[in-house]
Amino acid sequence: MRSRYDNPDLTPPWKRQQPAPEVPAEPDLVVEEVSTGFCGAVIRCEKTAQGPTVTLEDRFGKHRVFPMEPRGFLLEGRVVTLVRPRAVAPTAPRLTASGSLAVPGARARVARAGRIYVEGRHDAELVERVWGDDLRIEGVVVEYLEGVDDLPAIVQEFAPGPDARLGVLVDHLVPGSKESRIAAEVTGDHVLVVGHPYIDIWEAVKPSSLGIPAWPEVPRGQDWKTGVCRALGRPENTGAAWQAILSSVRSYRDLRPELLGRVEELIDFVTVGVS
Repeated sequence: MRSRYDNPDLTPPWKRQQPAPEVPAEPDLVVEEVSTGFCGAVIRCEKTAQGPTVTLEDRFGKHRVFPMEPRGFLLEGRVVTLVRPRAVAPTAPRLTASGSLAVPGARARVARAGRIYVEGRHDAELVERVWGDDLRIEGVVVEYLEGVDDLPAIVQEFAPGPDARLGVLVDHLVPGSKESRIAAEVTGDHVLVVGHPYIDIWEAVKPSSLGIPAWPEVPRGQDWKTGVCRALGRPENTGAAWQAILSSVRSYRDLRPELLGRVEELIDFVTVGVS
C-alpha cells in the first residue's frame, strides 16, 4: 500500500507553485513583468526562434520585449502566463438572398414615389423573398395587379414622372402573346415594362430546386397551375402548391436567369438617378 510518505516531492504544499492562469496577450492589456517590474500595455506578440515574445509600452512610450514565459507577468496583482491571442478567422461578408452585400443595421428607407408592379400575388411574394432586403434599403414598394389586361389605364392613372418612375414585370412576355400586345401600348420615358418568357411565375423557379427534372408540359386549354399540380401528383390546391414552391426558394440561385435580370433591371430603373 502507498502512503503519503511515498511522494518524493517533500516541498510543503504552501510552497509549491500553483499553475498560473493563461491570459491572451491582447493589444492594450496592461501587465507587469515579474523579474524587472516593467509595467506596460501589450503592443504586439511575435514568434521568434527562441520562443514567443511580447512587446510592452510603458506610460512614457518606452518599449521592452519580454519572453512569454510561464508565470512571467502580473495582471492586477495576480501571477499569470501570457499566451498568444487566438487568431480569429476572417468572416465573409453576409449576402442578401439576391446576392447583394448585406448592410448590417440598415433601416428601411422611406418609400419612394416610384413603384414596381407585378402581375399577381405569387409574383410579389417571390420578388419579396429574394429582393426584399434590397427593396427596403432602396425604398421601393412592389404592388400586384391581378393581371395586366388593364395595364395601359393603370399606367395612365399612376402618371409616371422623373421622380416617380414605374417598372412593370409581366409574365409570358414573348412575341405574339397577349401580354406583348398590351405591353406595346405602354410607352414613355418614365415607365419600363419587362417580362420573362414563362407562362407563370412558378416556372421561373429552377426545377432542380424543387427536386424535379423539369416543369410538366400542360396541354393547351387547361389551367396551367392545376395541370402542374396533377402532373406532379399533388392535390389540386394551387395555393398550397405555391407555398411549397416558394419555401424551396432560398436565394437567387434557385431562380432562372430570365427572371433575375429583369427584376434587377426594374430596381435600377426606378432608383438610379432618382432622389
